[in-house]
Amino acid sequence: MCALAVPVSRRILYQSGKSQFPLPNHVKWNRITLVLFMNYTYIVECSDGSLYTGWTNDLEKRIKAHNDGKGAKYTKYRRPVVLVYYEQFQTKEEAMSREWAIKQMTREQKKRMIGSDPQ
Repeated sequence: MCALAVPVSRRILYQSGKSQFPLPNHVKWNRITLVLFMNYTYIVECSDGSLYTGWTNDLEKRIKAHNDGKGAKYTKYRRPVVLVYYEQFQTKEEAMSREWAIKQMTREQKKRMIGSDPQ
């Protein structure tokens, strides 16, 4: 499994409608436009403090969909949501598998993984 875990609390990724998703160190930009098709497992914090975990292949678009009320049914009435954690994967299957694994965790385990609760 090739994943890049990035706690959002440690990197500012989504501010005022502009995404600033970091690229892995081995990816370099040049004059040719680089298009990366990545799959993501993510956690958002809802307005009621609950955590929602999902997967997508377009993180920016998915967070916008959640906040527009067009994402998951769970988040529709818990807006706005804030991206607090994500991991990158090369395949959809890896991202979906990680989503399932995270959904099996307790809230406390998720918070520790995000970095909100000191151990």
